[in-house]
Amino acid sequence: MKKLLLSIHILLCFLLLLNPSVTAGEESQNILTMEELSIKVMPEFAYHPNDVNKEHPPLLIGYQGTMRNLSEQPQKGQIELPLPMEDKNFRIGYVADYSSDLSKVFEIEYIIDQEKGTISWTTSEDIQPNDVYKFVVEFYTDTIMADKEKKTLSYQFKSFADIGLLNISFIQPLKAKKVVLTPAPEEKKTHADEEGVYSYFFQGVKAGEENRFSFTYERNETKPSIELMDKQEQQPIDPVKNKKNPATLSIAAVSGVGLLAAGAFTYLFKRKRRNN
Repeated sequence: MKKLLLSIHILLCFLLLLNPSVTAGEESQNILTMEELSIKVMPEFAYHPNDVNKEHPPLLIGYQGTMRNLSEQPQKGQIELPLPMEDKNFRIGYVADYSSDLSKVFEIEYIIDQEKGTISWTTSEDIQPNDVYKFVVEFYTDTIMADKEKKTLSYQFKSFADIGLLNISFIQPLKAKKVVLTPAPEEKKTHADEEGVYSYFFQGVKAGEENRFSFTYERNETKPSIELMDKQEQQPIDPVKNKKNPATLSIAAVSGVGLLAAGAFTYLFKRKRRNN
């Protein structure tokens, strides 16, 4: 195949400093380091708000990144991020960054370069010396292979740079069964006492390292997980059954802080209210 069913192309994330005395090619990679990168793979979680045709199971991917300014000066510049824009029905869902104290979320304007296959934006605030810069990007594709009830998803990630901590999590959709993830995690990871979150953690990842996964399951439900949660919110809570429901994104898994992309944020707290 020309590319995997889901191909997260080599991710190149760099800061183009507005200071003309500093060049991106030489010094910027020493000014910013990628401390953490959290990737969430969410099959049949939600459709894009603009989707009209909902005959194909959607796939939502979320990146949450944490970079640190190692220079002695505040920095502000442009982030450019390649995304798999050639994947079937690729569309951007949400792009944002956060204030340094994590108290504010800025949904930011971005530029798509179809020829280069990149998305770029300017940081909302200056990044202070030794401070962190956090961003989130959500996008959708229709790269899940469906054979009646059986769904198959292939995923690969090739590291774009040295990363202190890399977390790749697969979120099992509601009402899915016979879930198989290859390679199998060392143990089934859960977040916020929820089931259905399968996570891989890698420390000290070097540029060029590659990880590949295959995620298969059976599901005859056509509604995405977030719609099912809306329906469950209208019904009495069954504590026994509720514990068996698969989870969505976990606060603890996102860059070590309680920040999520907008759509998943609402969904998570609906789950937590039901658990309580």
